[in-house]
Amino acid sequence: MNSTGSRDPIVKNRTLAFKLAFSILTCCSLIAGSILGYNYYVSRRMILKNIEASARDFAGMTAQKIETVLHGIQEVPETLAGALEEIPYDEATLKRLVRSAVEQNIEIYGSTVAFEPNAFNPSLRYFAPYYYRPGSELKFSWLGGENYRYFLLDWYQIPKELGRTAWTEPYYDEGGVNVSMATYSVPFYRRDGKDRRFLGVVTADVSLGWLQTMISRIKIAKTGYAFLISKNGTFVTHPRKDLIMNETLFGLAEADHDEELRKIGRSMIHGQSGFVPFRDFMSGKKCWLVYAPIPSTGWSLAVLFPQDELMADVLHLNKVNVLLATAGFLILLIVIIYIANSITKPLQILAGATKDIAKGRWDFELPDLKSTDEVGGLAASFLSMKDALKKYIRELTETTAIKEHMESELRIAHDIQLSIVPKIFPPFPGRKEFELHAILEPAREVGGDFYDFFFIDDSRLCFVIGDVSGKGVPAALFMAVTKTLIKASATESTGPDEVLSRVNSEISRDNDSCMFVTVFCGILDTRTGEISYANGGHNPPLVLRKDKGAEFLGGEHGPALGAVENGIFIKKSFFLAPGDVLCLYTDGVTEACNEKEELFSEEKLQKFLYQESGASLKALVEDTLGQIRIFAGVQPQSDDITLLMLRYCGKYLGDNKTMKLALENDLSSLPKMVATLAEFGKQHRLTENVLNNLNLVLEELVVNIISYAYAEGGKREILIRLEKLEKELILQLRDDGKAFNPLQVPEPDLDAKIEDRPVGGLGMHMVRDLTSSLEYERKEGWNILTLKMAAFPGGE
Repeated sequence: MNSTGSRDPIVKNRTLAFKLAFSILTCCSLIAGSILGYNYYVSRRMILKNIEASARDFAGMTAQKIETVLHGIQEVPETLAGALEEIPYDEATLKRLVRSAVEQNIEIYGSTVAFEPNAFNPSLRYFAPYYYRPGSELKFSWLGGENYRYFLLDWYQIPKELGRTAWTEPYYDEGGVNVSMATYSVPFYRRDGKDRRFLGVVTADVSLGWLQTMISRIKIAKTGYAFLISKNGTFVTHPRKDLIMNETLFGLAEADHDEELRKIGRSMIHGQSGFVPFRDFMSGKKCWLVYAPIPSTGWSLAVLFPQDELMADVLHLNKVNVLLATAGFLILLIVIIYIANSITKPLQILAGATKDIAKGRWDFELPDLKSTDEVGGLAASFLSMKDALKKYIRELTETTAIKEHMESELRIAHDIQLSIVPKIFPPFPGRKEFELHAILEPAREVGGDFYDFFFIDDSRLCFVIGDVSGKGVPAALFMAVTKTLIKASATESTGPDEVLSRVNSEISRDNDSCMFVTVFCGILDTRTGEISYANGGHNPPLVLRKDKGAEFLGGEHGPALGAVENGIFIKKSFFLAPGDVLCLYTDGVTEACNEKEELFSEEKLQKFLYQESGASLKALVEDTLGQIRIFAGVQPQSDDITLLMLRYCGKYLGDNKTMKLALENDLSSLPKMVATLAEFGKQHRLTENVLNNLNLVLEELVVNIISYAYAEGGKREILIRLEKLEKELILQLRDDGKAFNPLQVPEPDLDAKIEDRPVGGLGMHMVRDLTSSLEYERKEGWNILTLKMAAFPGGE
C-alpha cells in the first residue's frame, strides 16, 4: 500500500511515453550510479591504501631522523661520563670538556657535570659548571645554590636512583637558564676498590624550541602538521604553543569525552605505531593520524594528513563523471521520448474509445487503423469486445437483481439467527453471584453456532454452547431446533446428562440430512459454585483458576447430538471458587487459520487467557476475539466463532477447614456423622464421589471401634477430627477403649471362593484401597488412627 502510494504522484496519471522514458532512465540511472559509486569506492580505497603506506613510511623516516639526532646527543654525555671515571681531572679540565661538548654539537643546547654535594671539593656544596648556547655564542654559568638545588631535580635524581641513563619529561628550567627543555642524564662513578661510588651526572640539554622548529618544518598538503608527545603524553611540540608542557593528550581526551583519542594516546605512550581516522582538535577537520615511536626517549611522533585535501582529486574526478553521465541521460531522454510517442499515439486513440465505453456509449466509431501490428490487432479486439460487453451487461443486470433478492433474504435470516441468542449483557443485573458474557461471529451471513443461558430455578443457572455441522441456512435451522429443545428439556430434567439424552433422541429421529451438533451443557449452583455438566462431543472448556493458571476440563464425553440415537452422556461436576472463570468456545476459535496455514490452537488460547484472566469478563471476551483476528490477519474467517465466559462471584459458606466431632459409641450416632460430613463437604466443595468415599471409610472404622475397642459396652465417646488441605484430607479417630489396631486385620484372599474365605477383612481392605496412608499408635491409653485420602476424584 505504501509503495504504491509513493509512486502515484510521479507515474500514476502520466502518459505511456512518460512511463516508458521514466522507467528506462530510472534503470539507466541505477546502473550508472552503481558504476560511479563502485568506481569512487575502489578509487578511494586504493588512494587511501597508498596514503596509509606513504604516511607510515613518512612518519617512520621522520621518527628515525629524530632518533638519530637524539642518539647522537646521547653519545656526548655518555662518552664524557665514561672519561670522568678513567682520567684525573680538575676544575679547568671539566670546564674545557663541557665547553667542547656543546661547541661541537649544535643540537645540544647546554651541558654540565653536576657533582654530589661536597664530592668535588669538601668545601663546595654545589659544583656544576654549565655551558649553554642561548644564541650564536656560548655562555657559561655555575649551577647550584639555595634557589637551585640541582641534586633534588629530576634530571639529577632519576639517573641517580635508577643507576642508569634517563631522559626527563619536558620541563621549564626555572632558576637555571629559564628555558623549556628536556635533559639526557648519565650517572658517573669512582671506583673504591671493588665498589663504585656515585659522584654525579653528566647532562645534555635539548631545547624544546629547537625541537619545535624541527617538527614545524613537517608540512602535509596545506593544513597537515606534526607534533611530539612525551612518554607520559605531555605535548613536547605542537603548532598550538599553549599546549606545550601545559597539556597532555589524555587531558584533551577527558575534556572532550573522546574515548578514541584516549586509546590513541595509550597506544602512543606504549611505543606502538598506527594509522587511524582522526578529527583535528584545532580545526575540527577529518584527517588521518599516523604515529611512530622514538625509542631512545620513549616519545612518540604524530603526523596529521587532512582527508579533504588528499582526496580532492578523487572528488573532482567523480564530479566530472557525474556531469558526463547527466549529459548522456539528457540525450537518451530526447531519443526515448521520440520513439515512445511514435509507438503510443495509436494507443491514445484507443484510450479515447474506452471513455465512451465507461460512460455506456456503445455506438462509438474507431478510426481506420490499417497497421497489422499489435496495435491493429488491439483495435479489432475492441470492436469484438464492444458486442460482448453489451451482451454481458444485459445478462449481469438480470443476475444482479436475482442475487440482491437472495442476499436480502439471507440478511433477514442472519438477523433472525442473532435474535435467537441472548445479546443483552449483563443478562441478570440483579444476580451478583456470577458474571456472564458471550459473543457470536458467523463466518457467513448465516451460521450454525449458538449459545444460551437461563435459570432452571432460583439457584440453578443452565448454560449451553453448540456447533452444528455444516454452514448456511440448513445449519441455522438445525441450530434453532436444537436450542429450543435444550431449553424445553432443561426444565424437565434432573441433570445436564439427561438434557442431552432427551435432545439427542428427538433430533436423531428422522434425521435424513445426517446433520449433528456438538453441545456442552452445564448447570451452575449459584449458592456453592458447583457446576454439573455433560459434554456431547464438544471442545473441552477452559477453567481459569484465580492466581493458579488455566486448565482444560478433561474427562470422557458423549457423542455429538444427532450422530447416535441411543448415545450415552456422562454427568460430571466440579467447583468454581470465587473469581474462577469458565470459558466455553467452538472450534472456530482454536481452528482459526492465518496466511501460513497455522492454527490458533488450544495452547495459544490457554496461554492468552491465563495472561489476561484478571480483566473484566466483557473485556476478556472481546480481547480474545481481537487476538484471534490479529492472529488470522488478512486470512478470511472460515468458521463461526463463539465464546461464552462465566465468572463465579459467590462466597465460601465457611472458611474453617477443620471439622471436630464427638460420637457416642453407639450405631445410632452414625446419621449424625453422615449429616456433619455432608455439611463439611458442601462448605469445602467436595465432590459427590469424594464424599461417598469418606462416608464409607468413616463408617467402617467407627463400626470397628464400637465392635472391638468398646466391646464391653458403657457410654463412651469416639473423637473424630477431619482437616481439608489443598489436595488431600487428613482424618484422625481417637478412642479410649481397649487396645485395638485395625491395621492388623489380615488382607482377605480375594482369589478364594466365598465359602472358603474367613469372615471379616473386606471392610479394612476397602479402607486401605480408598486411602493413601494409614497409621496407628497407642498413646497414653488412647487408640489413635490417622489416615490420608485425596480431596479430588482420582487423586488429581
